[in-house]
Amino acid sequence: MPSEPKPLFETFESFLDQDFTCEGSSIRFVRNYVSSFDSGLDAVAGYQTVRSFLRTYESSDQTFNSYRTHVERLLLWALIVRKKSIFQLKRQDAEAYLKFCRNPPSEWIGHVTRGRFITNKDPETAVEFPEVPNPNWKPFSQKNQKDSRQIDPIPAYAASKGTMSQIFSVCSSFYEFLAEDGLVSLNPFRLVKNRQDYTGNLVGDGQNRALTPLQWDYVIETAEAMAEDEPLRHERTLFVLATLFAMYLRISDLVGRANWEPCMGDFRQDPEGNWWYHVIGKGNKAGKVAVRDEYINQHLKRYRVFLGLSELPEENEQTPLLTTLNGRSGLSGRQVRTLLQSVFDNALAKMKSEDREAYEMNSLRSASAHWLRHTSATFDAPFRKAKDLQLDLRHSNLSTTQDTYYHSHDQERMHSIKRLGMKERG
Repeated sequence: MPSEPKPLFETFESFLDQDFTCEGSSIRFVRNYVSSFDSGLDAVAGYQTVRSFLRTYESSDQTFNSYRTHVERLLLWALIVRKKSIFQLKRQDAEAYLKFCRNPPSEWIGHVTRGRFITNKDPETAVEFPEVPNPNWKPFSQKNQKDSRQIDPIPAYAASKGTMSQIFSVCSSFYEFLAEDGLVSLNPFRLVKNRQDYTGNLVGDGQNRALTPLQWDYVIETAEAMAEDEPLRHERTLFVLATLFAMYLRISDLVGRANWEPCMGDFRQDPEGNWWYHVIGKGNKAGKVAVRDEYINQHLKRYRVFLGLSELPEENEQTPLLTTLNGRSGLSGRQVRTLLQSVFDNALAKMKSEDREAYEMNSLRSASAHWLRHTSATFDAPFRKAKDLQLDLRHSNLSTTQDTYYHSHDQERMHSIKRLGMKERG
């Protein structure tokens, strides 16, 4: 099993030019390197997932380069140092990784290099491996001394607070991405103790991952307006938004998995007239989610009528739940995220045009598809039994649901104190 870290991902231009329909890297050396790790570490699956994550940042070379650096390091560290699958990291692992990044070993540190891969000039291996890692590349880099005549040793590597904040932010975003696809149940970086050491914020500040009621009003109204203005493009967008929100779904619950493609027949009515959405979750685990009446009457019926179908799904109906605009079955998780991002962006623009206060808009800038699950569960928690919410969220432990959603909400907490005087209590 490899013990020395090697680069896994190409430059921005080369990354975009590769054929993403093929599994694995476009560079043969990387394919062999990743495959050489023990099978129990899920190195190939980890590589594929990181690659999918990086594709979401293909519109900006600067952002791509930054995110590539951090998630590549994390994957290498998990495989080589921690000897664990990237899908199995816990809070203690996340804390160990952050500590590692503060003071990485010397063999992981090199000078800044321009090329991650170079042309293989060895005639014996060049045919099989035309590109090989630059021997000067290391996961961490530090600039050369300006004066080459200086004889003092290069100072020890020291990660700045800004660098650590960026590492924390990118790794946390990566695990949010995994959670959206149902590949992990929890984000280990969200559970890190003393998060303020890496974020600059007090523990819990800005970490709710839920829209405020005001923001949700803007988001749903924006999606409705988009559907009215361009129904051929955005009736589907409204349906996606409403479906994720109404049933606390993950992206994978909507777009499916390798062994399951969601269809309209997955909405099923029981003998008492109640509707349930049946899903295949992580580990091929079947589950069902209770469906609220308002969603059925205002969103499911509306979308089906738009598609030219009967108002309600028929038993064993095989109509795909989502299709492309050309009618092809299925959408990718990436396509769904793009649709939702357009709603968030338009909602934010509407808030700006109506001169909403900055504090009312700030967290919306960070919103992602997974926020819809958290937002809906946060809104519903005061009105539902914890066990019922746990079953619909499909949390394996009730404590996860209770710790996440059954606490004093900031708005309620502030309302309970804001206007209380300090003297007159009668």
